[in-house]
Amino acid sequence: MKYWKYYLVALLVIAIDQLSKWAVHTYMQPGMPGEVPVFGDWFKLHYTLNPGMAFGFELPPPYGKVVLTVFRIVAVTGISYYIYRLWKERAPQGLLICIALILGGAIGNLIDSIFYGIIYDNAPFGVPTPWLHGQVIDMLFVDFPDGFFPISWPLVGGKVIPDFPIFNIADSSIFIGVALILLNQTRFYGHQYQEAKPIAAEGPEAAQARHDAEATAAS
Repeated sequence: MKYWKYYLVALLVIAIDQLSKWAVHTYMQPGMPGEVPVFGDWFKLHYTLNPGMAFGFELPPPYGKVVLTVFRIVAVTGISYYIYRLWKERAPQGLLICIALILGGAIGNLIDSIFYGIIYDNAPFGVPTPWLHGQVIDMLFVDFPDGFFPISWPLVGGKVIPDFPIFNIADSSIFIGVALILLNQTRFYGHQYQEAKPIAAEGPEAAQARHDAEATAAS
């Protein structure tokens, strides 16, 4: 597969993520009044705003969000180049698709941080500028039942079962990409890939043909 097609995978993730956030912002009420059950009481759509990172993590104000946004820009740039580098080294298609999922998710949340303070006017009160302070729109809610962990369980026994963080399509894409890489480390970073020679020195047509054949076999 040509290297630019992996960027199309990331673009598809971005499109789905941004469309879902627009729909939630346009058609749903924030909080519990606007909750929409999807699968019974355990999986719902719940419109909430997240001023920080994925799954609700947050850096301290007043400059935490700016630092986070700048870090995301640097990370997105690095991941974009990493995809091209992996393609040149004839990495497995599965690995490249996973990295593309991570890239798409990172850009999806980056768009929120940079522009949503302007587009949706959702920057927190008191920030110096709505630029770079937009809050991420989250909506996917796994509603664990309230209660306590069994006393017999180590470390968490007797403690309250915490609410699962509300997340979005971009978060899910990043999580899936990372999880698949961790589960397929041997396959993605195995002996053949480690010893593969870059294809940059070959002619474009021969390089593409060799890359497609080897990537398909490896995946």
